[in-house]
Amino acid sequence: MAGEILDNKGRGEAGWDWPAIHPEGRKIGLIVAAVALFFLVVGWELLGWPLALLSAGTFAFFRDPERVVPQADNVILSPADGIVSLIREVEPPLELQIDDGSGAAGLPAGPVTRVSIFMSVFDVHINRTPVGGTVRRVVYIPGRFVNAELDKASEENERQHILVERTDGLRIGFTQIAGLVARRIVPFVKPGDILAKGQRVGLIRFGSRVDVYLPAGTDPKVMIGQTVIAGETVLAEIGQRLLLEGISQ
Repeated sequence: MAGEILDNKGRGEAGWDWPAIHPEGRKIGLIVAAVALFFLVVGWELLGWPLALLSAGTFAFFRDPERVVPQADNVILSPADGIVSLIREVEPPLELQIDDGSGAAGLPAGPVTRVSIFMSVFDVHINRTPVGGTVRRVVYIPGRFVNAELDKASEENERQHILVERTDGLRIGFTQIAGLVARRIVPFVKPGDILAKGQRVGLIRFGSRVDVYLPAGTDPKVMIGQTVIAGETVLAEIGQRLLLEGISQ
């Protein structure tokens, strides 16, 4: 299905299939499975069966399903699977604003809307770029591992900022943030890479969060508590401002 064009007029074909497992997870899952098999063979079932379940859980955690990525020019997509846990007016991180010596401009100063998406251990943890364009910055910052649902995680936790510039010059920044259980942010991209909208950019192991900084004058099209899907859910339409209200039920 990868690369196939589908639309809302019936073009294309789709069906359920087992999701692929990302290579980062294959080696971990296979190692755990091999240890589980060893313990089962020697008769240590009290260790073997829990490890077998852990192996299955590892494969499930690193699943990497295909996504149908909307191609409208003015949309900003969700970079992560999970729940919208916070929406705040904030200043973008300094690492995405200041001159980094590369010659590429950062985000402009001034308050913007930050949309935070919390990923539990049950969500897909492959992250995708919310817009297509050229990667201008990838900035890794070591830090703490407080609960990623807390507002302060954006400034205190281990994190990685990514800045993407569209062909029209608009720059979108987003941040991968480690959480209580997460202990490694794995990047797939580097400055200078050219990305298609919704392309995979990295993963965070075992529960975490992704922040997206919308451009000035743009409101989110999602609400607190809403479930979003990486590469498919439209977070915002550039330049559109509107109030959305929802009822939990």
